[in-house]
Amino acid sequence: MITTINPYNGKELKQYEELTKKEIKVKLEKAQKAFESWQTKSYEHRAKHIKKVGDLVRKNKDQYAKLMTQEMGKPITQSRGELEKCAWLCDFYAEKAEGFLANEHVETEHFKSYVSYEPIGVVLAVMPWNYPFWQVFRFIVPALMAGNVGVLKHASSVMGCAELIDQIFQEAEFPEGCFQNLVIGSDKVNAIIENDIIKAVTLTGSKPAGAAVAGTAGEQIKKTVLELGGNNALVVFNDADVDDAVQKCVDARFQNTGQSCIAGKRLLLHEDIAEDFLEKFTKKVKELVSGDPADENTYIGVMAREDLAEELEELMNISIEKGAELHYGGARDKAYFAPTILTNVTPDMPVFKEETFGPLMAVTVFKTEEEAIKLVNQSKFGLGASLFSTDLKKMEQLAPQIKDGAVFINHKVASHPALPFGGTGISGFGRELSHFGIREFVNIKTVVIA
Repeated sequence: MITTINPYNGKELKQYEELTKKEIKVKLEKAQKAFESWQTKSYEHRAKHIKKVGDLVRKNKDQYAKLMTQEMGKPITQSRGELEKCAWLCDFYAEKAEGFLANEHVETEHFKSYVSYEPIGVVLAVMPWNYPFWQVFRFIVPALMAGNVGVLKHASSVMGCAELIDQIFQEAEFPEGCFQNLVIGSDKVNAIIENDIIKAVTLTGSKPAGAAVAGTAGEQIKKTVLELGGNNALVVFNDADVDDAVQKCVDARFQNTGQSCIAGKRLLLHEDIAEDFLEKFTKKVKELVSGDPADENTYIGVMAREDLAEELEELMNISIEKGAELHYGGARDKAYFAPTILTNVTPDMPVFKEETFGPLMAVTVFKTEEEAIKLVNQSKFGLGASLFSTDLKKMEQLAPQIKDGAVFINHKVASHPALPFGGTGISGFGRELSHFGIREFVNIKTVVIA
């Protein structure tokens, strides 16, 4: 059985019976049958159903948000924001997918030659708990618009959200089998990847999970897209608009109680503005309201599980032993971890090197532009970085020196339907969203007429 638990009060929410091997086989066969029909449907037909999904999300936003908050502790206002973004994604791909996948004509010596983008079949998604709706939607919406179908292995702690998403697609009148949630644990994933029906896999999660899934898929010569962890740097130069940067850095670190791969986790401050910035930053952090995630005023809820809070506490304590200073916060109560700021952080400390998946900011001071870029790149991760400065020309010159998959200037790193999302290094490979994302799981076919 898979049991979901409210991390705020520790109460059991519901139990879900895992699928048997036979039941999984039936669902995969149903998916394959659905694909054979769905791939023939027009973009107009697909878009009509996707728009219905968006309409349902908007209509039932409060109901869906409540379950999300109960299962993983996301503050209720942020749960609603996540759902609004899912509806936006539906509108975006319903409008843009046909253009993204239109045939591209290429001038050659032949009478006619072009590239077509054609669906490949059933795609498996292995998704995490931190954005239980958004992570799934950014996979399945473009997949369905491309003519593929999908099966989902969601995180066990948000199985209620997974079942609800399944119901939404049914209510939007998608043909049976176009999208199915698989109530399974991680131990059944390898066998599903090995099934001939599965043509590709996408995973958002940890490095070990990504390595395991990519390894199995690689043995089967099946494509994967991996969106793994991040250790994003927020770099504030001495000519930055400090007040604006402070607010954006607070949002970048503490939104979703810090449980985001693209959260700003390392705050790099130029020595000229470090003291002023830290004073204003700390004041803003102290104003963040902690409490019941279901309360409208709560900004910092609980972490999704108590063991995750314990892991963050251990990274903090080891870093303090190595010389970091506890500037603010540091307290933990079960799954609650208070907003925390560590200063005097150096690159040899866990809070600098590892992904701190919770409300903890690691602060490092730099002297020169060259030192700042070196610190940004001194990470095995490569998801994104933010640069704060009023010299936009200089920031654009620095952007190519950063190895990450995204550089945001005077803004926190964020995903946007129109922009590709993904990383380098151990942050993964492949891209989601935009025209790049929808083309990850298609057959890019060359057609030549002599």
